[in-house]
Amino acid sequence: MAKEGCLLGYGNPLLDISVQGTAEFLEKYELKADNAILAEEKHKGMYDDMTETFKDSVEYVPGGATLNSIRIAQWLTGVPQATTFFGCINEDKYGNILLKKATDDNVNFKCQITKKAPTGTCAVIVTDTSRSLCANLGAANLFTKDHLDVKENWNLVEEAQYYYIAGFPLTACPAAVEMIAKHSSEKGKTFATNLSAPFICQFFKEPMMQVMPYVDILFGNETEADTFAKEHKFGTEDRKEIAKKMAALPKENKDKPRIVVITQGEDPVIVVKDGEVTEYPVIPIKSKDIIDTNGAGDAFVGGYLAELVKGENEAKCVKCGNYAANIVIQRSGCTFPAEPDFE
Repeated sequence: MAKEGCLLGYGNPLLDISVQGTAEFLEKYELKADNAILAEEKHKGMYDDMTETFKDSVEYVPGGATLNSIRIAQWLTGVPQATTFFGCINEDKYGNILLKKATDDNVNFKCQITKKAPTGTCAVIVTDTSRSLCANLGAANLFTKDHLDVKENWNLVEEAQYYYIAGFPLTACPAAVEMIAKHSSEKGKTFATNLSAPFICQFFKEPMMQVMPYVDILFGNETEADTFAKEHKFGTEDRKEIAKKMAALPKENKDKPRIVVITQGEDPVIVVKDGEVTEYPVIPIKSKDIIDTNGAGDAFVGGYLAELVKGENEAKCVKCGNYAANIVIQRSGCTFPAEPDFE
């Protein structure tokens, strides 16, 4: 049974600001439909501009990969504050909205506050069925390990039995990721992470491999797994073999063999556990019912974790992951109905 504080995550919190935009607005800021980029200097004024220009359609959704997964897990456990989240924000307009929205979702958001940069935001500009994403990491990039040195916060780390940190915080504060992962390993708890993006596998390979010996569950999608295999010269393009090789990478706690979970869009989910490969079909969906695939991977992880903290078996964890992803892709952004109906 899930308990208060049983699952803890650290990530880059971003406030997703979603609007029904126009091709002209994209052109104004040199953005492309169906593309995702990091904000440059020319985009800095865009966030206020879009909320003013398209004020009738603006929606605010707490975002960032780890927070997405934590919010989904929280929703599915149904236990108040079963989840804790660490991340850095500014006490500005967008920071206050982000904190309130995450707290309304029942997540215990223990934020680190900075005045050095604005709260991280991600512009989501919808034109027809296309989405253009432009993220300004801002404060999210300024998280420091000092947050873990605060006794009240470290107590929350010690209280948790499960941890989830996506790959993105390796770009901000790898020391914090390693500190939490090491604690989990030494205490025989469960630490999960995610390959998160091909560029993480390529350009942040060193911090990723520093953490890998402490990883009990490794998530990733097909393109991330393929990139990881190339970077580590696995010499195979067979995803089942790639997953096996990932599972076999050196591990500190040998009593707990690593589980690897690879999602492949509409193709079956590959799971390697105890050296054995199992495939799980996803829930079929018609293309006309898909609204937005952004956040589907995060939702899958959240669903998986929700059953994991309840002590359920692998098949149930994957089933709930597929359920959560299926719900999210039929909605705009990483959002969900008031009550889950997962059986």
